Amino acid sequence: MAQDNPQRKVFAPWNDAAATPMIRIEGVTKRFGDFTAVDNVSLDIHKGEFFSLLGASGCGKTTLLRMLAGFETPTEGRIFIDGADVSLVPPYERPVNMMFQSYALFPHMSVEQNVGFGLRQDGLAKAVIKDKVAALLDLVQMSQFAGRKPHQLSGGQRQRVALARSLAKEPKVLLLDEPLGALDKKLREKTQLELVNIQDRVGITFVMVTHDQDEAMTMSSRIGIMNAGAITQVGTPVEIYEYPTSRYVADFIGAANMFDATVKTCADGRLVAACPELRHDLVVQHEGTLAAGSPVTIIVRPEKMVVQREKPADGMDWASGTIADIAYLGDVSTYHIRLASGHVVQVLQTNLRHTGEQKLTWEDEVFLVWHPANALALTR
Repeated sequence: MAQDNPQRKVFAPWNDAAATPMIRIEGVTKRFGDFTAVDNVSLDIHKGEFFSLLGASGCGKTTLLRMLAGFETPTEGRIFIDGADVSLVPPYERPVNMMFQSYALFPHMSVEQNVGFGLRQDGLAKAVIKDKVAALLDLVQMSQFAGRKPHQLSGGQRQRVALARSLAKEPKVLLLDEPLGALDKKLREKTQLELVNIQDRVGITFVMVTHDQDEAMTMSSRIGIMNAGAITQVGTPVEIYEYPTSRYVADFIGAANMFDATVKTCADGRLVAACPELRHDLVVQHEGTLAAGSPVTIIVRPEKMVVQREKPADGMDWASGTIADIAYLGDVSTYHIRLASGHVVQVLQTNLRHTGEQKLTWEDEVFLVWHPANALALTR
């Protein structure tokens, strides 16, 4: 089993055209009668990645994961794992293992017996099994609970045992179906980083299905956003959040303020668009060209805006409105600003001062200000 990966901080094999992917999905479609659950998906996932399939319920992510596991067969297309076509290979002959949300531990077996179950099925020597199980329990910090039964463990502890059992046979790919879904919020946040660190140490390719955006952003080397059976965008968490390629992705990941506009000019990295709702032009730093008259959506994240009473300086984009609501969350406050059009815009600001010193309140007339570099112009 692989140990520490010193290249993790610069890990980006998807940027190497010569790199051979661990998983290659080619034009995969899955239909159930007249319903298309997965629609012509092509995707490369590289060795050592922690890749997440993220999307709303019913988007096809679990069906795609089940096809990787061999529990479903593609209607069209092919799936390769480590260069071998496994499209029609049964689950037990694939170099993969799957960790379910329920963990599926055997209640009558101890922690140690659960982790070693697959190894015993393979007929390994008792001494080999003992050493492997001990190493895995040490990896997931469960050595002191080796003799306990699952009902004597907390949810987080059961999750670690299930992970150790999944890793016991050293699969080339570990598939995780909502692996933290049964944990409470604080434990989920703690376990996210633990799971990433374990994956980093063992060096196995992880593919996770989740509907939790924060989970995917925290844990993943890359994320594939799914919608209606198709992959809409693949990228690192930073790419997905900062540079969404569609309104759907911008709206699905985090919060986004959107303004419909029409291109007036677009050249030399600068796009000027007429925005009827704001009754003035907006400027966006934009690579490439768009024809005059093209419809665009201007996207600005709430934390990229500032709320102030003063009119903004030249060179800044802006809108004006009235504070309709304030959500105080301790470290940050979310301001809901109603524009003259009735459109409500969200602005997120860090609370750097005590609440008693805050100067903005309900019904105040304010300006929303942002730099052109912090906006995006999307065409779809």
